[in-house]
Amino acid sequence: MRYPGVQMIAICLVLSLAFPLWSQPSTNVYAIKNAKIYTLAGPPIEKGVVVIRDGKITAVGANAAIPEDAQVIDAAGLEVYPGMFDPITQIGLNEVGAVGATLDTSELGDFNPELVVATAVNPASAHIPVTRANGITEVIAAPGIGGFDSQSSGIITGQASAFNLAGWTMEEMQIRRSVAMVLNWPSIQTSSFDFSTFSIKEKPYADAKKEYDKSINQLTDWFTRARHYAQAKEKGSPELFVRDLKLESLVPVVQGKLPLLVVADDARDIRNAVDFCSKQNLKMILASGAESWKVKDLLKEKKIAVILGPTERLPEQEDTPYDKPMTQPAELNAAGIPFAFSSFGTSFSRRLPQYAGTAVGYGLSHDEALKAVMLNAAQIFGLADQLGTIEQGKMANLIVTNGDPLEMQTEVRYLFIKGRLTSTDNKHKELYEEFRKRPAPAR
Repeated sequence: MRYPGVQMIAICLVLSLAFPLWSQPSTNVYAIKNAKIYTLAGPPIEKGVVVIRDGKITAVGANAAIPEDAQVIDAAGLEVYPGMFDPITQIGLNEVGAVGATLDTSELGDFNPELVVATAVNPASAHIPVTRANGITEVIAAPGIGGFDSQSSGIITGQASAFNLAGWTMEEMQIRRSVAMVLNWPSIQTSSFDFSTFSIKEKPYADAKKEYDKSINQLTDWFTRARHYAQAKEKGSPELFVRDLKLESLVPVVQGKLPLLVVADDARDIRNAVDFCSKQNLKMILASGAESWKVKDLLKEKKIAVILGPTERLPEQEDTPYDKPMTQPAELNAAGIPFAFSSFGTSFSRRLPQYAGTAVGYGLSHDEALKAVMLNAAQIFGLADQLGTIEQGKMANLIVTNGDPLEMQTEVRYLFIKGRLTSTDNKHKELYEEFRKRPAPAR
């Protein structure tokens, strides 16, 4: 026999007990005091105060007033920095590299400008908590880029998206839906690896050059058609206009409103890409740029910023000095070329601070290394009005550490993303604690 009335009373009782928990708003006002604050907008502030309200920094300084309703964090002996920014990743797109069902990094076809990464990111990715525990608070995920734990695919692969590393949905995490159009620059390849025979296949240079020229002609055609499309949309008859999402997505690029993120490594490819973008009047950002040091005068002349890959890797060519990936950041900085460090992948995004720290050991100043993981990417992608420094009115993406964030042993004690105190718990920490407590084997 059922008793619907009793059931309803029980449900109401449970809801009445739970409702106060749901209705309590989470704290949105914080004050971090007694910390050494590295604002990156001026000299460090000794024993300063940072006030956060509703996701924004509302005050910062040695004598900033602490609101009565603030949750106060006494950070004596600790340091405060802007959160770190990894500007080229595949976070949220690549979960397990060896399992195709967990990958959403690329699409079929060589030209997919209409694709936007934000529509594919998985906010529940296990890589996100691991990455932010090391102080990375925001990233840009880019489609089809061959990272160091993935493969490239296509030529125009789609639009990269910037987002915070905390939130239930992409709408909640999103900083900017589209920050750049991604282009894998075609290269003249006379050799390739044949996975069917696990051997190197060679082809005549003439054949490789013919394939390269075909790709460049296709690229030229796409941008030309995009310009014609923009003119037709603006001045043509609405009755005769037929919408094309691919060309429509390229219009902001040819109009200079959206930068073109060009992935290229060889000096020859970089020169060709710069020449192409100059002729097409496109706003270019160079990605990876392993041989940027060979063309730094050209990059300086054309005012092209570089997003560098990991410093802890081997050089591209056999006759290149072994430490060139580590010394190149200092060379670019000395030449006055804006640059930022990036992981170009998923699983190693957490090592972003160590990439910068390694460059310090090879000639880059510590201050410039901090900027290269906190501020420069925001400036390069037009997000510096929101991110990169600790200043009033900016998004409260902050880390509180017990030392230099570029040192491996440094711990992130507090992590703020969009003004919310965010947990640093993650799968790595969970497994560490589990196996650290494992009982000793019986003897």
